[in-house]
Amino acid sequence: MSEYWPALPDDACTACTARTACTAAEPGGGPHTGRGELIGRRTEMGRVLALLAAARSGRGGALVVTGEPGVGKTRLAAEALASAAEADMITVRGRAGAVGSPVPYRPLVEALLLLARAGLLPDPEELGGYGPVLARLLGDTRDDTGPGTASPIVVAETMLRLLAVVGGRRGCLLVLDDLHDADAGTLAVVEYLLDHVGHQPAALLLIAGRGPCAAADLVARAHRRGAAEVLDLRPLSRRDVHLLVATELGIAPAEVCPELVERAVAGSGGIPFVAKELVHDLAGGPAVHDTRTPPVPSAVPAIVADDVRRRAEKLGPLGVEFLSMAALFGQRFPLPVVEHATGRDHGELSALLRAAVASCLITPDGAGTQWYAFRYQLAAVALLDGLGPGERAGYARRAVHALTALHPGLPGAWCAHAARLHEHAGDTREAVRLYCEAAGRAMREGTVERAAVLLARAHRRLGPDTAPEVRATVLERLLDAVACSGRVDLLPAPAAVLDTLQADGFASGEHGMPTPRRAVLHARLSDIATLMGRPAEALRHLETARRLLGSHPTDDHATLVDITAARVELGRPAPGRLRTAARFARRALDTAQHVGLPDAACRALLLLGQLTREQDELMATAHFIQARAIALAHRLPVHRMSAEVYLAAATASLDGRPARVEQTRQEALRMGLRPLAHEAGYVLALERIRRCEFNAARDRIREGAADAERLGLGRPLAMMRLVEAVRCAHQGRRAEMEEALERLAPLVDAGPGLRAMAYGAARAFCSLLEERREAAGQEFAQALAYDAENPATGDFGKHGIVLLLGVLAGRMGRGHHTDAVEATVGGTRWNQQFTGLAHAVLLGREGRSDEATAAAGKALEAAGPYPMARRLGLRLVAQAAHKDGWGAPVEWLREAEEYFHGAGLPAVAGASRALLRGMGASVRQRRTGTEQVPPELRRCGITVREFEVARLVAERIANKDIAGRLHISPRTVEKHVSSLLQKTGHPNRRAFATATRDLVP
Repeated sequence: MSEYWPALPDDACTACTARTACTAAEPGGGPHTGRGELIGRRTEMGRVLALLAAARSGRGGALVVTGEPGVGKTRLAAEALASAAEADMITVRGRAGAVGSPVPYRPLVEALLLLARAGLLPDPEELGGYGPVLARLLGDTRDDTGPGTASPIVVAETMLRLLAVVGGRRGCLLVLDDLHDADAGTLAVVEYLLDHVGHQPAALLLIAGRGPCAAADLVARAHRRGAAEVLDLRPLSRRDVHLLVATELGIAPAEVCPELVERAVAGSGGIPFVAKELVHDLAGGPAVHDTRTPPVPSAVPAIVADDVRRRAEKLGPLGVEFLSMAALFGQRFPLPVVEHATGRDHGELSALLRAAVASCLITPDGAGTQWYAFRYQLAAVALLDGLGPGERAGYARRAVHALTALHPGLPGAWCAHAARLHEHAGDTREAVRLYCEAAGRAMREGTVERAAVLLARAHRRLGPDTAPEVRATVLERLLDAVACSGRVDLLPAPAAVLDTLQADGFASGEHGMPTPRRAVLHARLSDIATLMGRPAEALRHLETARRLLGSHPTDDHATLVDITAARVELGRPAPGRLRTAARFARRALDTAQHVGLPDAACRALLLLGQLTREQDELMATAHFIQARAIALAHRLPVHRMSAEVYLAAATASLDGRPARVEQTRQEALRMGLRPLAHEAGYVLALERIRRCEFNAARDRIREGAADAERLGLGRPLAMMRLVEAVRCAHQGRRAEMEEALERLAPLVDAGPGLRAMAYGAARAFCSLLEERREAAGQEFAQALAYDAENPATGDFGKHGIVLLLGVLAGRMGRGHHTDAVEATVGGTRWNQQFTGLAHAVLLGREGRSDEATAAAGKALEAAGPYPMARRLGLRLVAQAAHKDGWGAPVEWLREAEEYFHGAGLPAVAGASRALLRGMGASVRQRRTGTEQVPPELRRCGITVREFEVARLVAERIANKDIAGRLHISPRTVEKHVSSLLQKTGHPNRRAFATATRDLVP
């Protein structure tokens, strides 16, 4: 299937919606049988309903619906007819015809016949002197008394009086469709009706195309003088197309295969009719059940192709030639090149261009007129499919000659256009060469996804007679681009890859390819398998590469395999895997620097930086900076961007400011580096969870998970499923957390250390919020056990919350604290709050209360961005602080209790209240209205009733009057006032009233 998609007309189906009824609703007949859901037209239907309501009240009006073919004009009219019928209005519809000779007043006669069939046509006597005109309109049109002999003015007045009689008390809706095909007499009648319908109980809904015609002129005149409102329908948004696809398939939007949605959006251009045809063509009809499976490409739907060709043929032979040649370039085409290829100048083609634009086949693309675009992707495909092989090749040769004449040397993007034209011309060898050249430029410019697409096109053009060297080079470059872009959907079929790897030409010989090239390909495949979350497959490819290289590989091949081996080690369940991976990366770096391989040196440095971050942040940062410097010096944009992302993530972990991470993520997306963008997205999602920005984190996770799942990137998908479990855990939602972990289970070995992260960052944290301290300890212990078996590169609490819990339990002392602080990960802002509080606890036990208080202050300062973790830390250390006499445990517990109560975490809130009681402190009652008490007063322990008294005291009202207002005794008021002064520390009522004057409503 070509990569282009569609364009469609209203008149392909009279309802402009596949498989929905299009007949007019009979009066009192209710809604249409089979009428589908109207999507994305809420505003437009609001204006239609307002028109109908006005008609029922005796204030007639008119609404003209315009828009390009297929946008849903007639579908909106069908919905209007159904809504009018449901409101017990008389509904009548007529349609101008485009087939055969024009019939005078055809849409009006059709409307009258519909009324006659329904038994609603009034007797001619009710129209007075206009009764004979009605009879003539319904008479035999073959004689001289037919409709064509009636004066348009007389017919118009007849129709106006007819609407008044038919509408009566219930109101009437007259829909006239396809007015762009109407005869002059009908248009004259319509213009008369527009000017005089205002005093009748009737609504006119007129449907007309957007192109230049007599009907368009009529609409413009009516709109200028205020006789009609014009409603220009626009294409549906992406969200509405998604909903439309789901509706057509009869499933929930979340169940629709994302690729099916993407194809429908790209292919339809937002045109509802086209989207529906594509859905049924791609998904095999509305009965399809496996909607998550990517659709199999198919030919252009016949109704789409027929319409595109019909509209092109209306432009004449030159129009067909011009558009067919333009379609060779894809959806967008350069006008000067096509003009040069046709041998016509711009002036000669101006009228043709205007007509093609008016037909909604093409549209100017951007400022100026140098580039045009087909309105729908499938329009280009349909035109190309209509060409014979010889005709297509001839057009392509003319186009490529024009292109090389106008742009010698094929600079910039012209190289890819020339490759495409050579492909159409059947010159495969030159097409492959130019595709590879264009892909190389794209890689150097940092547009990696484009490079992958171009290389995939080149690989598809390779034939059995292609030289093994060329096949290997194209495949190697494609695999590298796929690994960088994550576009594994562009990978050749396994059979094609196997054919390249096992081709006879790869055997040593006069014309053969050296075996090391096969090793290189297996190394690339290993990298992709790692990205897809298939560690066993990655290991198999690595072992094959090593076997092919033998015991004495060249430096460049050995470096490549060492880098691949380091990545494979990260996914292997082995206690020393991080050390082994680092050893491979260092060896690769040494070799790369020795023989001058900047690409390999950057890859090795980036790996070393990731592997050393936990223990030596300064060294890791140095590795990233060095990699960036090499990438800048040798124009390696992919490695430069990778270094930028890792540097931003490292900085954010220390200062808790993720803005730069988001900037680098966006830049990675612009370059097409999806796996790298997912890594940044994971960092951002985790940071937002820690900041309790749960909705923002949820959106980032869903977006990343959907993209990773669509592309088949198992490792990024596993990371997103893990962080979703962490999000639920930090909200105390155990059931949702367990569901997320169940979804993670099939991919738990796709990323390094995911098991430890699942227990430490998710399960154990959730247990702490449930006050299940023992369970949390066991889960952290399990996380540590998994970390020992398979060390994690992510932070699951080993150097933070685990240390604090161990110190509080007496299992850890100064040595453990020192080790945690010296570890780089222990110095991140997230962990500083826990290590700082652990230090305070240790100081308090040693009787150094002032130092303990100061240490706690620093820890709480570090906890500033993390509201939930801060209160959890306060709750955890408050008892130790109270026992050893340091800090402000009562204030801390009140702050924690208030936060957890508001967050809907009753277990930890209740534990905080229990600790307060144990310390002899007052505990506020949790009555209805607590949230009305300002936070600063809640922290003082002010109850809801005391706050009610406080507000009246702030108004300087006497106790007796307060008692009367609150219906309590003066004695009770005195107790509340005394409690208020004691809790807030004010000496008297006057001081309290002065300080709390803001409480006065």
